[in-house]
Amino acid sequence: MKKTLLLALAITGTTQLVAQQPTTMITSTTFGENLRTEVEQVEKITFTDTIYNTNTSGQRILEAGDLVWPEDRLLPLFLPPTTTPSIRTLDMSAAKLSDTERVMFCTMQGIINRTRPRILLYNHNEEPQSTWPTAHSLRTQAVSTSTPYSLVKLFKSEIKGLVLYSTEKSEHYANLAVTIAGLERLLPVTAEIREKLIANGMDFPVVEDLTTLTMTTAYQIYTHLYNNYWSRCTHRLLISERPLIPYVHDIGAACGAACVYLDPRVSNENNLLSKMLKDMKPGRDIVLGWYPEERSGMGAATKYGLTTVPADFFENTTVYAAVNKPVKISPVPKRGKLENKVYAAVYISDGDNIQYCQHAMAKIFEQSGRGKIPMNWTISPALVDFAPMMLNYYYRKATTNDCFVSGPSGLGYAMPYDAHNYRYYASQNNSALITPYTQLTQRYIEKAGLRVITIWDDVSSVQRRVYAENCPYLYGLTINDWERQVGRLTTKVQSNWLPITVQYPCYANSVDVITDFFNRDIKNFTGSKPMFVTGQATVWDVGPDKLVALKDKLDALSPGNVKIVRADHWFSYFNEANHLPFNLTLLQDMVITSSTAKTNVRLAADGSPSEGYIWISRTAEGTGWIQMDFQETYKISRYVVRHAEASGLEPQLNTRDYIVETSLDGETWTTVGTHTDNTVPVNDVSITPVEARYVRVNVTNGGTDGFVRIGDIEVYGAH
Repeated sequence: MKKTLLLALAITGTTQLVAQQPTTMITSTTFGENLRTEVEQVEKITFTDTIYNTNTSGQRILEAGDLVWPEDRLLPLFLPPTTTPSIRTLDMSAAKLSDTERVMFCTMQGIINRTRPRILLYNHNEEPQSTWPTAHSLRTQAVSTSTPYSLVKLFKSEIKGLVLYSTEKSEHYANLAVTIAGLERLLPVTAEIREKLIANGMDFPVVEDLTTLTMTTAYQIYTHLYNNYWSRCTHRLLISERPLIPYVHDIGAACGAACVYLDPRVSNENNLLSKMLKDMKPGRDIVLGWYPEERSGMGAATKYGLTTVPADFFENTTVYAAVNKPVKISPVPKRGKLENKVYAAVYISDGDNIQYCQHAMAKIFEQSGRGKIPMNWTISPALVDFAPMMLNYYYRKATTNDCFVSGPSGLGYAMPYDAHNYRYYASQNNSALITPYTQLTQRYIEKAGLRVITIWDDVSSVQRRVYAENCPYLYGLTINDWERQVGRLTTKVQSNWLPITVQYPCYANSVDVITDFFNRDIKNFTGSKPMFVTGQATVWDVGPDKLVALKDKLDALSPGNVKIVRADHWFSYFNEANHLPFNLTLLQDMVITSSTAKTNVRLAADGSPSEGYIWISRTAEGTGWIQMDFQETYKISRYVVRHAEASGLEPQLNTRDYIVETSLDGETWTTVGTHTDNTVPVNDVSITPVEARYVRVNVTNGGTDGFVRIGDIEVYGAH
């Protein structure tokens, strides 16, 4: 269905949605380069001061202040960060800025970076300050911490005035001020900050004075926001953050989003928050930040089919999101033969929170224990839009023993079932709201290369079915049900292919706890068939350096019988042991051959479709073939072929015409799939199960330049 191109115009204090012709030129990314690309299906958010340029055909071109927000992105497309001059940086901690000063600087950052990213702010210095600017290839120039207001002076011409507020009656006035500031290109300031601005030669006019307001409660203040400003705010993004923890205010101000901090445990605050959430679109719009209480907050958003991206201290979104490059997914190592062993997988929290990915994880990832045994790191697929180079940083540094999985419960933190309070926030019998969430999740886990999702706390039979229907990229789900674990939850298989297993324990605070839980099963191991155990450790108590002790402890429980494995391998072994389809290209014994090529044939089935891991034919004749020998006969039921576009290349380079064939002997072939005039990046095809040892992809018409490019092939079968 064709989406409507919308232009939001701020005119005389109101927002109007006006239908436009599909002639907008936006920035897209190919090979890391920013190109002008004509698109038809985007939402345009335009602020009063936007100046448009046109090309020779009269088409509008993305310019400063003009945010383009495609339907399939969590965040708008920003112009790339400035290189000349360098991005100005300020260490707010070293400058000893007050909480309210940080509110002003973070809001100013969003307003200025809306035009083009030019400001980067440091505060939460757990990792070296050079880590993320270097990872994003940024050129920076520090502003002296002794004169922080000189940063404001650099950009004073882009500021239209002040929102004056006070926290004396309530700290929530800061969020109200930030909301108004983002809409009007103003700075949110207290009287004290205004005096500092004046002392530094900047006497901005007070455009909005909130100090005359008499409200004292969060409910009253945010009701005022709702009645007077909510209609002007974008509903694609809602900032939920304690007012004086302002680090995501930059993206809020850049997008014209409302900033609130409502407590769903308080009746009138919950009702007001619900009114806002009802105005947002499931499967597209997100809440960003945190809540006064975790479960009620996550539950409130989940109730309306929305997801929350935890981000209490995530900094510089408007900078890192602007480095819009494809995620480079790491190849997946092959696994050995299934044996009658105990297969154990251990997960590490708390990767749903992108501020953890930005700060604590960067430090923990450097521990010497990492890489010594397989470990499964939860990470947020939202980083695909928020900071794709952050994902690339971890993937580049990862060993073959580092496997990345999605934090709960997919794209952002959602809580279908709250085990603590024994309630479903997403109706257990109605798929209407969980469906768009799982569809959103599928897009982002595939972009991020995450094959496993950790669910908090559980999903109903209907919800399991929806995950299976909408998330074919998955290998499996894990359940982190705090209250119902002991002897009451078992591994389930949904739709005859998707295992849903229990983290047992689900949040362990020591290696001994994990060992004790695992031993409840291991002590009964007879060696007659494989056994599977899995659990999650809290990263705050059990990091890599401590987890390495787990190997010896498990060996002591059943000498020579316990294998610690990656999560993707764990589910592969599980499915094979239970005669379920699994990805045969993960098998170590697979023999893969091809027609002559520029690149190694192993790249055609290495688990990564990314640029640098693509099979490319040697000649531009438009033909080529890839053959896989799985050494045994399996019942083949599905194949997946990822083309050039799935690797971040241009769509016209996708394979056009090809067939998929199977064989028992490598001599006689049967066609099981025919693709003609293909234009999509991924062909994921279920077939009538057929016995076969060999599978061949035979291309007769490659991309428009004549070269055949295959990003990755998967073949699913069972004994």
